[in-house]
Amino acid sequence: MKILKIENLKKIYGKNESKVVALNDLSFEVEEGEFIAIIGPSGSGKSTLLHTIAGLENPTEGKVYFYDKNIYEMNKKQLTILRRQKIGIIYQFYNLIPTLNVEENILLPIELDKKKVDKTKLQEIIKFLNLDNRKKHLPNELSGGQQQKVAIGRALMINPTIILADEPTGNLDSKSSSEIIELLKKANREYNQTIIMITHNLEIAKSADRIIQIEDGKIIQK
Repeated sequence: MKILKIENLKKIYGKNESKVVALNDLSFEVEEGEFIAIIGPSGSGKSTLLHTIAGLENPTEGKVYFYDKNIYEMNKKQLTILRRQKIGIIYQFYNLIPTLNVEENILLPIELDKKKVDKTKLQEIIKFLNLDNRKKHLPNELSGGQQQKVAIGRALMINPTIILADEPTGNLDSKSSSEIIELLKKANREYNQTIIMITHNLEIAKSADRIIQIEDGKIIQK
């Protein structure tokens, strides 16, 4: 089933001499359960594309459909709810709340949505992340790889339609990077989790089912 459709997406910053075309007429589709890597050099438009898909940055032109609804026809409140309930975002620098422990960080989207906590699922995810002996630790008591695992758990906890991962291994050593990629692959297999991952590393991109390569804001391979 097709869950995401990007149609003629353009993003332009500035005007005249300072004009920068970050995204230049991008179109592609994503099927449920796909693991897609978007690869390209720095400045190619990868992160802009991810932010536009997430509704964090309005496109200059084009449409982003979740199922059959263009997210840019939603109002601000609807878009916020969509992100909180349907889109799991994993950032390069984790974005954990420093005063919350592992469990509390994973549960944050559930608490913000004022939903009942599924404690069984919480423990299942903590076990899946191999953080059983770290669940009461604060972020500054964890390694970088462990912090990124918490970010993955936070994304999975909401049962998202899609996970968007922006350079999830960009701040990690090779061992931790391998662990994070294996976790994402496992989430894709075991939870049928749809994932779009941004990376500049071809070897990491090869872990995905499909690679979309962009340069200068254009798709050159998909």
